[in-house]
Amino acid sequence: MTETEFLQHSDELFAYIEDALDDYDFDCTRAGNVLTIEADDGTQIIVNRHTPNQELWIAAKSGGYHFAHKNGQWLATRDGSEFFNVLNQVLSEAADETISMTRF
Repeated sequence: MTETEFLQHSDELFAYIEDALDDYDFDCTRAGNVLTIEADDGTQIIVNRHTPNQELWIAAKSGGYHFAHKNGQWLATRDGSEFFNVLNQVLSEAADETISMTRF
């Protein structure tokens, strides 16, 4: 994937996340390469795109996660977890309710 394709794809992904979270009690703020998702209690989840490595990163209370694009999916570089599985998990923990976004 070219850098331009990565930037376009990640912009679309961020917009998708923002739209999907309209149904829940989260505030989303996008600034450059960072999408900040804040729960009602102030807990933040940060989704960041790291352009040089063409990775997506998630930072949450439970830890930091790096994702690389492989075979049409964003998979964690450590254990192969799928991006939306991890994002749903950290969002559910922050909201104290089940969050279930489908894959982009």
